[in-house]
Amino acid sequence: MREKIVNIIVIVIVFCLGVIGTYYFMSNNSSVEATPSVRKNVTVTEADSINESIQKVYDSVVVISNYSNGKLNGYGSGFVYKKDNKYGYIMTNNHVIEGANEVKVTLNTGEEIEAKVLGTDSYMDVAIVSVDASKITAIAEIGDSSKSKLGDTIFTVGTPISPDYAGTVTKGIISGENREITVTNNGTSYMMEAIQIDASINPGNSGGPLVNINGQVIGINSVKLIESSIEGMGFAIPIEVAMSQITKLEKGETIDRPLVGISSYDLSSAIYLGRNDISDSIKNGVIINYVEDGSDAASAGLEKNDIITEVDGITVKSSAHLKYLIYKHNIGDTVKLTIYRNNKEKDISLKLTHKIGD
Repeated sequence: MREKIVNIIVIVIVFCLGVIGTYYFMSNNSSVEATPSVRKNVTVTEADSINESIQKVYDSVVVISNYSNGKLNGYGSGFVYKKDNKYGYIMTNNHVIEGANEVKVTLNTGEEIEAKVLGTDSYMDVAIVSVDASKITAIAEIGDSSKSKLGDTIFTVGTPISPDYAGTVTKGIISGENREITVTNNGTSYMMEAIQIDASINPGNSGGPLVNINGQVIGINSVKLIESSIEGMGFAIPIEVAMSQITKLEKGETIDRPLVGISSYDLSSAIYLGRNDISDSIKNGVIINYVEDGSDAASAGLEKNDIITEVDGITVKSSAHLKYLIYKHNIGDTVKLTIYRNNKEKDISLKLTHKIGD
C-alpha cells in the first residue's frame, strides 16, 4: 500500500515539473514567430514554341478584299514578299482577286489602302498586287519548299471565315510531298503540284503564306485545292512555282504555255465509250480524239485514236496529267511521247512551237 502511494506521488511530481517546464519555455520564447511558408514564382517555357518564327512573318500578312462596282465580292489573304522605292509587292491567289475591278488591302495596322493588280495566272492560281511602299513595314522571307521534308513543322497565317479573324495562325506538319491535284476551272480540268499539310485552311486563308519553322515562306495556301467533303487536308502551291514566273507577273506579261493541238479523253473512260479494241496490257494513258490541222501534234505525226502513255518516260495518268507534264516545258522544247497505235508501242518526238493564244 505504501508503495502505491509513493508511485502516485512520483507521477504527480513528474507531471507538475512538465507543466512548469513548458510554461517556462513558452515564457522565454514568446518573441519567436512561426516561419511562414515561402511561395516561389515559377516561369514555364514551352520548348517547342514557334512564336519567334511567327513574328518574322506575321506583320507582312494582309487581308485582300475583292470589290466589283463598289460591292464586296469576297476576300482572302496575301503577304508582302518585296519592296522597292515606290511599291510594296504582295502575292496572293488568282481566285482571290478574280473578277474584281477594285482591290483593297488591309494592313496589319488595320489601315485599308488601294491596291493595283499587276499580273495574274489562273493555271498557277497566283496573282501579284502592289501598294504604296510607304505603307509597308514588314517583308516576308522567301524560303525553299524543296528543302522541306515529310513531317516538318509548318504554320499558316491568314484570315479564315471573316476579316474579324485576320492574323489567325494554325500549326501542323507537312503530310504529303509533291502531290498532283486535279483542279477544274471554267469547265477545264488541269493538274497542279501541291504541298499537302494538316494545318487548318478555311475560306479567307487563300493566298496566305505557308511558313516553315524558320519563319520562311515555302508555299501559298489555296482553299481552291480542297474539296468540301475532305477534312484535315490542306494544300499549298510551292513557292518556287510562283517565283519562277515572278518577273512576268510583276510586269503583267502573259505566261506562255505550250499548245499541243489535240483533244483527248482518259483511258479509263474508254469502256464507257464502247472501246473494246484496246489491249489489256495498256493500263494508263489518254486517247486522242482529235488532232488539229497545222498543230504541233499534227507535225509530230499524232493521229486520232493514238494512246499517249508516257511523256519523257513519265506515265500519263489522265488528260489533266498530260497537260501538267507538257506545261513543265517551254516553247521550243522537244518532248518524247510514248504512244500505242493499233496496240503497238511507238516513240514520237513532239516539238513545242505553238503557245496558248496563237
